[in-house]
Amino acid sequence: MKDKQKIGNYRYRILALLAFATTINYFDRSLMGAMAPDLIRYFGWTNTDYANINVAFKVAYGVGFLTMGSIIDKIGIKKGYSLSIAIWSISGMLHAVIRPFFSFWGFVGARIGLGYGESGNFPAAIKATAEWFPKKDRAFATGIFNAATSVGAIAAPFVVGGIVYWSGDKLVNWQIPFLITGVLSSIWVFMWFRTYKKPELHPKVSPEELAYINSDSDVENDEKLAWKAIIGKRQAWAFALAKVTDAVWYFYLFWGAKFLSDVFQVDVKNIGIPFFIMYVLADGGSIFGGWLSGSFMRRGWSLNKARKMTLLICALIILPVSYVAITESKWLAVFLIGIAAAGHQAWSANIFTLVSDVFPKKATASVVGLGGVTGVIAGIIADKALGTVLDSAEGNLAYFWAFLIAGSLYLVILGLVHLMMPKMTPLDENLNPVKS
Repeated sequence: MKDKQKIGNYRYRILALLAFATTINYFDRSLMGAMAPDLIRYFGWTNTDYANINVAFKVAYGVGFLTMGSIIDKIGIKKGYSLSIAIWSISGMLHAVIRPFFSFWGFVGARIGLGYGESGNFPAAIKATAEWFPKKDRAFATGIFNAATSVGAIAAPFVVGGIVYWSGDKLVNWQIPFLITGVLSSIWVFMWFRTYKKPELHPKVSPEELAYINSDSDVENDEKLAWKAIIGKRQAWAFALAKVTDAVWYFYLFWGAKFLSDVFQVDVKNIGIPFFIMYVLADGGSIFGGWLSGSFMRRGWSLNKARKMTLLICALIILPVSYVAITESKWLAVFLIGIAAAGHQAWSANIFTLVSDVFPKKATASVVGLGGVTGVIAGIIADKALGTVLDSAEGNLAYFWAFLIAGSLYLVILGLVHLMMPKMTPLDENLNPVKS
């Protein structure tokens, strides 16, 4: 206990700010999904229209991943993260000024701005985690702030259910939830600028804590890495392939309320409890998944074995979600989605950590950006397919295939990632393999 007290724990203040920003990020993006059945009804959109609005978000999100990651690596986390949250907050609030006569294109425009701004969250947060935590603690730290995605996703339907309601054929107060983020973001930016510096420059970080942070990392030079050098590494593409599973998470986030409405007649006033169950389970999975791989490493397992065994456990936990589309029980469906969401978040915490396990700190935001855009492309393809099939097919055929793919995808991806990166050999500051 005394040794831990001597080390210090200022790094956890940084982690708390990462979790706060991620909560805001997911609250903002989840509002659309929580209100989806009601916005579709109010504005008269088709399922294809709604899919295209989601596609607009994802296209901007993908473009942002490619550019924001590079920007954050160049200008630093402090400025880059603040720029990101400013863009997404302003765009989020712009949803509130949209009127019915231009609702489709208005939402497309607002979602483009939101997607571009929100793309900076994970590259910045993963880079900050790499700077502030040793490798043995990074998956757990990532699991903590990654769990905040579920906090935001849980908050959205409860805020919507408490504020938004129907009065005749008018959807009342739907604009208010989109305005809340501006206040939260202003508080965050103020706290971030007061708090953040690199650990080696921070006056509140003790020498003991700095030594602990750098205990399993090499000192890096400040020379910038060329983008073409990063994308030339198969390790970067292994991470990008693993992020294809983001399409499944987008499906839960943007189509979950629509599925429950279509199949089990869950409306805006009753969506809160199902979402609470699903995302509380997802929270637990994120934290547990991050802890599990670290626990394996503390038992003496190699980094490669610890991460991949955890990913295998995640993939097996997710498999039963394939059953969701054929069950007649709403609560069984909710529980299975929740367990799968837990598996995904545990998977995600470890996949993100693979980047800082293998790549030098100065390349992490760029690699995360590459993976992010790959996940976005997969999500766009899934959105277009699901929206089209829902508008053209009878019954729940589209949902059947969506959940079948969602359940089986992770095992396939894990096998391919292992083939591409069998040993997870770290790369030095010049992207050359580190000799053991």
